[in-house]
Amino acid sequence: MTDLSAGLDGLAIETPSWAYANSGTRFKVFAQKGVPRDPFEKVADAARVHAFTGAAPTVALHIPWDRVSDYSVLADYAAGQGVRLGAINANVFQDDDYLLGSVTNPDPRVRRKAVDHLLECVDIMDVTGSRDLKLWFSDGINYPGQDDLRTRQDRLAEALAEVYARLGGDQRLLLEYKLFEPAFYATDVPDWGTSLLHCLALGPKAMVCVDTGHHAPGTNIEFIVASLLRAGRLGAFDFNSRFYADDDLMVGAADPFQLFRIMYEVVRGGGLDPASGVAFMLDQCHNVEPKIQGQIRSVMNVQEAAAKALLVDAAALRSAQDAGDVLEANAVLMDAYDTDVRPLLAAWRERRGLRPDPIAAYKASGYFDTIVAERAGGAQAGWGA
Repeated sequence: MTDLSAGLDGLAIETPSWAYANSGTRFKVFAQKGVPRDPFEKVADAARVHAFTGAAPTVALHIPWDRVSDYSVLADYAAGQGVRLGAINANVFQDDDYLLGSVTNPDPRVRRKAVDHLLECVDIMDVTGSRDLKLWFSDGINYPGQDDLRTRQDRLAEALAEVYARLGGDQRLLLEYKLFEPAFYATDVPDWGTSLLHCLALGPKAMVCVDTGHHAPGTNIEFIVASLLRAGRLGAFDFNSRFYADDDLMVGAADPFQLFRIMYEVVRGGGLDPASGVAFMLDQCHNVEPKIQGQIRSVMNVQEAAAKALLVDAAALRSAQDAGDVLEANAVLMDAYDTDVRPLLAAWRERRGLRPDPIAAYKASGYFDTIVAERAGGAQAGWGA
């Protein structure tokens, strides 16, 4: 049996605090039993995912959704649960002041408010020991002429520079992008090129975050991944999946072959080596799926795609490519993709003292019955009911 330990050991998948709370669509938030009532219970649920998968040692926070009076207490609680606090995600898209944008808003007062929140998030990182500040901006315009496109880029650059200057020596800025929504004419950070240009201008601690659901249909995301790895600027993934225009389905749900292709480029570019600095995170909100099970299944989906990518016969692939043998080169990739890696992953877990089937282990643990009995009135992920 092939041993994938060398590659899989480097794959740590961060889960998001908001995935454990109630969430929904623009139309309705459906409450579930046993969901967390505060950030501490979110961390406790994230710790269960790590306990059963062995691959989710950190949990990301979203501010102000996860605001507490003392972040050192939350960090100590996480450590006691067997996990750590991960990336700090800023929120400059839910205040009425941000109707026309946050850091690119025409009003300097609003821009100052937004930047001050980003700086607050860096303060939180100092306390929690978090490495990454993740930034996603809903900023943009809906109509031609509404605002000046170039000026908005200048405002964005100015805000990012101030935040970048505040980072500590081991801290990073991750700049996410999204093709559209909620801005429908022009989004201020719509694609990886815009994100990369700003990161290059800022310096080596600024990296691009690729959200797998934030692209136009048919976009070759693995090409983006390969390019950013080649440039040393791939900082992180937000894993999810989408069929049309939103991005909160479980990773691999829409196109597991795409996830495999992405993970192959990660393997090819050395992204599974912890020294590469590439952070892997789930960015999903489970609207109809059981929360913890959804996260466990998502971690398993990423692991399976990574395992298949690790099975690609690199020498055979290179030989076929050099010979111009189109079909053989494709067959090498397909042989790896078509391999059932579940027994390999089960063996990987058992060598670490884990049950081979994380979902079955979770169901048998009784944890869900416990939290249903103990919790009432769970919190929402962060947006309106």
